[in-house]
Amino acid sequence: MGQLTATATCAAMSATVEAGGHRVGERVLAARVGWLAGLVGQLAAQIVAEHWTGADLAVLAAGVGPDGRVLPAKGWMALRRLGWTAPAPAGVYVSDRVRRCAEEEAARALRLGVYRREVLQAIVATWPGDGRRADADWRALRELLPAGVTNAVIANRTRQVRAYQHAYGRLPGDLTDLETAPAVAAQVLLAAADRQLTSIGRDGPGRAVLRVQLPLTARPGSPADWAWHALPLTLPAHVADHARLCAPTLRIAGHRVRVDLPHRVPVTPAPARGHQVALGLDWGVNTLLTGTVGRLTDTGRVVTDGRMLRYDATAVSAKLHRLRQHREHLAARRDHHTALAAGLPDSDARAGHLTALAARATTEHEHVCARIRHLNKTLAWSAARWAVDQAVALHAGVVYVEDLATLAARGRRKGNARLSGQVRGKVVDALVHLAAKAGIAVVTVPARGTSRYCPRCGQGRTELAHTPAPDRPGERGWKWAICGRCRLNLDRDHAAAMRITARGLLAQHHVRTDRTTGRHTITAVVEGDVATVRRPTTHPTRQPTPRAKTGPTRKRPPASAGKLSHRAPDRRTAPAPPASTGGQRPAGQAPKNHHPRVAASGPAHDHLKPRHHRTGFHHVRATPAITLTGDYGPGTTRPRPHPKRLTPSDKHR
Repeated sequence: MGQLTATATCAAMSATVEAGGHRVGERVLAARVGWLAGLVGQLAAQIVAEHWTGADLAVLAAGVGPDGRVLPAKGWMALRRLGWTAPAPAGVYVSDRVRRCAEEEAARALRLGVYRREVLQAIVATWPGDGRRADADWRALRELLPAGVTNAVIANRTRQVRAYQHAYGRLPGDLTDLETAPAVAAQVLLAAADRQLTSIGRDGPGRAVLRVQLPLTARPGSPADWAWHALPLTLPAHVADHARLCAPTLRIAGHRVRVDLPHRVPVTPAPARGHQVALGLDWGVNTLLTGTVGRLTDTGRVVTDGRMLRYDATAVSAKLHRLRQHREHLAARRDHHTALAAGLPDSDARAGHLTALAARATTEHEHVCARIRHLNKTLAWSAARWAVDQAVALHAGVVYVEDLATLAARGRRKGNARLSGQVRGKVVDALVHLAAKAGIAVVTVPARGTSRYCPRCGQGRTELAHTPAPDRPGERGWKWAICGRCRLNLDRDHAAAMRITARGLLAQHHVRTDRTTGRHTITAVVEGDVATVRRPTTHPTRQPTPRAKTGPTRKRPPASAGKLSHRAPDRRTAPAPPASTGGQRPAGQAPKNHHPRVAASGPAHDHLKPRHHRTGFHHVRATPAITLTGDYGPGTTRPRPHPKRLTPSDKHR
C-alpha cells in the first residue's frame, strides 16, 4: 500500500481572528497574507542572492555539511546545517517558524540551480568544436546528464551556451556566468513549519479549517502584532473524504488568497511487468494522443482489434497558437515602449506616457501568460483523464507512452514552436497520477523509429511510405502510412501506436524503475509484428420462444390474379404537375420511410463529429470510451492478395 500525493487549489474568502472572535473580509485577509508572503520572500531572496556563487552551489551539490554529515532532505534543515541564514529586517519581529518557511523557499531555489548547473556542466564538457554533435557526442552527453533530462532542455541550454560564446568568445565557466540569482516566488510554504505556526483539520464533509498566524501590520514589531486566524475552506469535489490533508501553501492571486492544499490518498502500486493487455499512445502535433489496445498471447505474439483511439485537440492547439502570437506581440510592444522611454529625459512629458503604455503592455502580457498556463493545465488533465478512461474500459493494466527524452522538435521554426508548445510533460504527470488511482501502470518506451517502420511485417525492418492521404499514394506527406510489402494502409499515428504497444508488451523484462521518482522506463527495444484479429460477438443469439400449438396451422388462400395491392408505389407512375398549377398529384403524396436511421459505427465515424466526454472540452474530438467484453477472436479467413513490393518509382510517382 502506497501514498498518492496531489494538490488541490481552493480560495479563502474570509477568516476569523481567534483572539477577538471578529471576522475579517476577503481584502483584509489578502493584505495580511501578503504581508506574511512579503516577509518570507524578503528573507529567502536575501539568502539566494548571497549564496548564488559557483562555490556555494558546489558545496550544496556535494550534499555534505561542514561536520562531514550528509545534508538533510528538508531544505531549511540543510541550510541551517550549512549556516546559510538571513537576519530579520531591522525593527521587525519574525518567529523561527516563519524563518523556516523562508529558508525552505531559498533551499528549493538553490537546489534547482544545482540541477541546472549539472546540466550546463555536461553540455560544456561535451561541447563539439564545430557546434554540431555527432552520435558519439550525444552518447557522451547522455552519460553525463542527470536522469530525466529531455531534448527540449538540452536544446535550450545549448542555445544559451551558443549565445554566450558568440557574445564573449568563450564558453561559460559556471551557471552564475549565464544567469543571475533567480527570483523567489511570493508564497508561504507552510510545510516547513509546525503547529506553532499553522494547523489544518476537517470541519465536515467537503470542508476544512486552516489555522495560521498572520501579521496584523506590514512591519510587526513584537509577538503582539501576530494573531491566529481561522480560514474556512471548501474542498474541491475531487478531494476524497478519506484523503489526509497536509500543510498547504499560501499565495495571493489578485485580491484573493489561494490555498494550494496537498492531500494523500492510499493506493496500491500497479506492477510494471506481467501484463497481457496494454494501451499504447503516440504523441502528435494537432492530434495530441492516438492510441490502440494490444494483447500479448500465450505464444508471445501481439494482437490488436484494429480500433484507433484518438484525442484530437486541434481547436485547442489553434487557440494556444493564437495566444502565443498575441503574447509575443505584447512583449515586443512592451520592449519598444520601454526603449523609447529610456531615450527621453525625465522632464519630457512623453516619457511618462510611454512608461504608462509599457506598464499596460506588461499587465496584458501577464494576463495572456496566465491564460496560456491555465489552458495548458486544463488540456493536460483532460487528455490524461481520457486516456485513463480508455484503459479502464479496455481492461488494460498498463499504458505505454513514448519517452519524452527521445523526442525533439526539428525543422522549421513554426513547427518547432507548435511542437514545443505542447503540454506533453504535463500530460504524463497527470496520466501517472490518474492511472495510479485506477491501479494502472504507466511505462515509457523508446520512440525512435515508431513512425518509420511497418508494425505488421518485417519486425521493424520494412519502411513505410508516408503520404498526405490514402487516395494520394504518389505524393509525399506525413499523415498517412502505406506499406509496400503487406499493403498496410492506415493513419501514421495509429501505426506508431501499434509499434509502441508491441515494444512495451515484448520488452516487459527490460523495465527499470527510478527510485527517486518511481517512474517506469523500458531501456531496450524489442521488435515484434502486430496482427489484427477480430473480437467475438458480445450479444447472445436470440432463441425463438416456443409456444404451445392449439390447433392445425391455417393455410393462406391463394392470391387472386386481379386483386390490386393497396401499398403505395415507391416511385410515382406519373409525373407530378408543376407547382404553379393547382391540382392533386396523380399518385398521391410520396411515401415516407418510417424506418429509423441506423447509426454508423467505427473509428471513422467517431471522428466526424465531436463527442461529449469527461474531458471538459466540448470542442475536442475524442473517441468515446466503450467497454468491450470478451477476448480477441481468431484472425480473418478472407483470402488476401499476394503482397507486392512498391518500387521507388511507384512511391514517388
